[in-house]
Amino acid sequence: MNWLNQAVFYEIYPQSFCDSNGDGIGDFDGIISKLDYIRNLGCNAIWINPCFMSPFRDAGYDISDYYKTAPRYGSNKDLQRLFEQAHTRGIHVLLDLVPGHTSDQHPWFEKSKMAEKNEFTDRYVWTDSVWESPQGIGSIKGISDRDGVCAVNFFSHQPALNYGYAKIDRPWQQKPSDPGPQATLEEMKNIMRFWLNMGCDGFRVDMAGSLVKNDFDGKATIALWQNVREFLDKEYPDAKLVSEWGEPDKALKAGFHMDFLLHFGPSHYNDLFRCDEPYFSSRGKGDASAFVTKYLENYKKTRGQGLICIPSGNHDMDRLARRLSQDEMKIAFAFILSMPGAPFIYYGDEIGMRYVEGLTSVEGGYGRTGSRSPMQWNNSKNAGFSSAEEENLYIKLDPSPDRPNAEEEIENADSLYNEVKKIIGIRRSNPQLQNQAGIHFVFVAKKKYPLVYLRGNDKDFLMIIINPSKEKVSFTSKLKLGEAIYQTGGQVTQGGNMINVSGQTAAFFKVI
Repeated sequence: MNWLNQAVFYEIYPQSFCDSNGDGIGDFDGIISKLDYIRNLGCNAIWINPCFMSPFRDAGYDISDYYKTAPRYGSNKDLQRLFEQAHTRGIHVLLDLVPGHTSDQHPWFEKSKMAEKNEFTDRYVWTDSVWESPQGIGSIKGISDRDGVCAVNFFSHQPALNYGYAKIDRPWQQKPSDPGPQATLEEMKNIMRFWLNMGCDGFRVDMAGSLVKNDFDGKATIALWQNVREFLDKEYPDAKLVSEWGEPDKALKAGFHMDFLLHFGPSHYNDLFRCDEPYFSSRGKGDASAFVTKYLENYKKTRGQGLICIPSGNHDMDRLARRLSQDEMKIAFAFILSMPGAPFIYYGDEIGMRYVEGLTSVEGGYGRTGSRSPMQWNNSKNAGFSSAEEENLYIKLDPSPDRPNAEEEIENADSLYNEVKKIIGIRRSNPQLQNQAGIHFVFVAKKKYPLVYLRGNDKDFLMIIINPSKEKVSFTSKLKLGEAIYQTGGQVTQGGNMINVSGQTAAFFKVI
């Protein structure tokens, strides 16, 4: 069975999830201690952000050894034990693969900087003169005896690994088929083999669409990942690949099983949750129509090939609670958890954790740091995250005296946590709501409410009605509503072809 078809993911930022040894930083044993919490919420898959050796100038996305875990989290054996403990609970685990760049402290880069040619000379993207920078890409220069400038993918300490150029316009650029780019690709396969053999179930791939440079139509990068998928299908047929690409038609053609809708780019994802007037605000001034148009455009291109993921958030986004109230987040989760593709819940979103304002940047977080604060487990010291002294915490806690915590949320029958848990249970028990089931939009209009769509296949459908607005709204449909399998907020009534929906209401109905 393809486990991804019924997966509901929980994203763990390991630094901030649970600290088992009192050093102020989360770790593998801490994650293991909370696996039952994740399972009880209803999630059956985990994505763990990078946990490898790193100087941590970009929260672990600057890797200095792909084959060794960062000691602050635990050993390779500890991570292997995490895989084993997750599997005994029916939970699959994806690791975060960062194939596009390393830390500038990686031994590969130290050797690539040498003036003398060696096996790592072409592991990174270098020009052949210190006076020429790679066009359109950031770079670092004057760092070694080697004559040349090295491209970077983001921060200046993240040199870009060399997978070649699709369009060659300078003599120092290499084709994807050249020995240097091929060696980089084969080494990335070896890294994947290492962790799959250790017990992980696949990878979420960072910046998956960026590997081959000057690849304006994406075809060379697609071909690269098709090569990886061929290797995985042959050696690890159950391994899954999830891409940070943001263009599902390309990502799924490339061989990924699922692509994220990103908070940047053309998805209009931010129109829903993270703008001045989010669609899911009860003020009712938002607009979901551009999102739906783009979603359907991608959905039609990818139908039957793979999945599109709509996350609650992630380590790079503002928390949902920065702009939405607890009641508004309940409606938002009714949407997130009733759409096709595998949902992803960012740790703490299920209890309404807030964006912590005004934090000093930690490990390259900058404005993202406020979304990376420690998980709030209970009302004990440091919200149950760590026994360390408060000043030794990796990131400061939400200082609010009324900050939510998991223990109280679990005990409160009307909490956001219990609403999320309820919807996940309904999703997992109704095939019409699961990851591969189809979608058809019944009502969506510019700056209008509600949002209405059918989920299911053939003639077995559920109608999903989402009205985040505080105002009563209506729409017409010839379909007849049957039993409501889920409802929150107000009432939904039908008279003839007119369906009336109370303000701040979400409901899933069987269709007669």
